[in-house]
Parts: sequence; C-alpha cells; structure tokens
Amino acid sequence: MTLPHLISINDLSTSEMESIFVLAQAYLEELGDVQSPSRIGRSTEACRGAIMATLFYEPSTRTRLSFESAMIRLGGSVISSADPRASSAVKGESLADTVRIVSGYADLIALRHPREGAAKLAAEYASVPVINGGDGAHEHPTQTLCDLFTIRREKGALSGLNVAVLGDLQGGRTVHSLVYALARFGATITTAPAGGLSLPESVDWRLRNEFACERLSGNDLGVGTPVGATYRPRGQTTGNRPNVDVLYLTRFQKERASQEIREYPRVNRELLSTPGLRNALVMHPLPRVKELDIALDVDPRAAYFRQASYGVPIRMALVAHILEHSSAQASTSGGHLSVAQQSDFVCANPNCISRDIVEAQTAPPKFVVVAPRRLRCFYCEHDTPAR
Repeated sequence: MTLPHLISINDLSTSEMESIFVLAQAYLEELGDVQSPSRIGRSTEACRGAIMATLFYEPSTRTRLSFESAMIRLGGSVISSADPRASSAVKGESLADTVRIVSGYADLIALRHPREGAAKLAAEYASVPVINGGDGAHEHPTQTLCDLFTIRREKGALSGLNVAVLGDLQGGRTVHSLVYALARFGATITTAPAGGLSLPESVDWRLRNEFACERLSGNDLGVGTPVGATYRPRGQTTGNRPNVDVLYLTRFQKERASQEIREYPRVNRELLSTPGLRNALVMHPLPRVKELDIALDVDPRAAYFRQASYGVPIRMALVAHILEHSSAQASTSGGHLSVAQQSDFVCANPNCISRDIVEAQTAPPKFVVVAPRRLRCFYCEHDTPAR
C-alpha cells in the first residue's frame, strides 16, 4: 500500500481538502479561544502517542512552529532538526539516508529543503508519511491549505472568485501550489508579476493543459505593475474588468533569485482605494519585507495574520487525516503516467534534487512523458522538451 505522502497540493483530491477544512473548522469551534476565534486555546488527544519529526534544512518560523504546535495539540510529540548545520548533513549524509533513519524514530516527517523535488525524493525512501513543508521554488502545499481555508472562511466559497496574485511568481512556491488549487476549485486567477518574475513555464503549461484554464491577456488591476495573464475556467465568461475578491501578495524571494530587482509593488491603503480592489481581501504568506504597508494591519481587509494563525488548526486536521489514512492507498500527482529512468539525460532545472552531487546515487534522473516531446522531471516537476 502507498503511504499518504503530501508532496504536491495535487496529492489531495478536492473532497479530501474539503474534509480537512471541515475538521479544521471543528477544531476552531470546539477548542478555540473565545477571545480570539482564529486561535486554538486547548488541545485534543486525537494523535496521542504519535511522534512527528520536523526536518528543516531552510529557515522557518510559521511553518515549523505551527506543525509542532499542531502535533502537540493533537496529543502527540515532536522531535526536531531545525538547523542543518547541527545535523549529519554537514558530514555529507544524503537526504535519502536521513529520512530512512528518521523513519525509525517517528510516525510522520515534515520536511523543508532548498532543493526542488527533495520532498519527492524523501517520500521514495521514507517508511512513514512525508509532508512537504516547502521544497525550493517547487511547492508549499500546506501553506495553500491555510490560504484556501482563509479564503473560504472570509469569502464563503472558493468557486467563482477572482484572485489576483502579485509579486515574485517565479520563485514563490506558495503561489505555485495556490494557483493549481484555485484552478481546481473554479476560481479565476489574474497574475501580476513583479520585475518580470512570471509564473514558470511549467506552471503556465499545466494550468492551460491539465487544469482546464483558458489563458487571456490580463486586465489592468491598478496594482502598479503590469498584469501578466488571466487564467479562467474554460468556458466561463467574465466582464472587462471584474472586481478582485482576493489580492495575494508575495515578497521577493531573494534567497532563490539570481539578481536583484529595483522596483517591487507595494500594497497600501491608497492602492486598495483603486476601483476593483476596494473589497479585496489582502493575503500574504509572510514574512513580509517592504511590499506590505504595516498601516494596513488594522484594516479589516487585511487577513494575513489570521491566515498565519490558521496554520495550527489546518495542520492539526492534515496530520490527523494523514495518520488516520497512513495504511490506505494515497493519490499521487501524475501517478497514472509512466515514469522512465534516463541516466543519460539530466533535469534542466539546476536546483533539482537530482542535480545535487550528494544525492546523485539516490536520485537518478527520472521523467514522466506528459505530452508529445514533453518530459516532466519525476522529482521537481520541471518540464523539458523531449528528444
């Protein structure tokens, strides 16, 4: 039986996501702090006796702490490796060997890694479920669950909404998971990339070819940066300039960028007075730098701190779901496609885990044929023209 790993947001069906949202809502209602409805005030014993290992090879505040808080509030325990400099990674130990060892210490692994595809590699070698806490610029599925839960609570639904994503759409892994999920729920997505940092070509291709989106020239949103494109559910019609329901902003991902950019959009009250943005819910995965005015923090449209606080009930619900189904057959993104090993061909993504010298033996190049003359890396899902 396949373990229920969560590597991509597409490893969860929409019905599974809805079930997780319902359970997270129940945790808020049953265990929440009366003074702060978005905060879990007490704990449960749903996962009593279970142990989670958090392996974080990159810095993290919200993701790691909310995972650990979630497990503790479920009645379980946590063991953590939060600094790669204090782990055997500095001695040259491979990720594959690490997860094989840690699988014997814990019932579940939450992993963050700077290399794209690292979570998929870990899932190949772990004997317990692996949850992707962010792998390079690839995906961040648990953040997307928090994002969708926030939108659902604040706007009442996901289908039919117009969501504008603004900022670094190239290196922002939160955006990549989010647009896939929004497309699946029937939302319209308008992209406004900063400094030419558009969605990766692979993400664009998947939205158009795998998620039934029609790509249109973007409408001017008045956000101070050129609009890239609008992706709407195929067959749906919209007006010339629909109002934005959600404005999702990301920071410049300097840790994954090859160069600095001089100008970056800034969201403030003046921007939100623009027609079409006046009722927009403002979201941000955090941390923020200078792109989000702190004066907005008291504005009722600012949802980013509530968004962050939902990380605990959402991850509680996710962990409970995964541990409950740890012996059940899991869905896997692209699992219906054949995978071929290509020892003489390498992934075109230089940051793919298969390009890591330490992981060379445990991550041999593998590809999925997704279309004629189009290969997708098994690990990082970067598409490459086939020979």
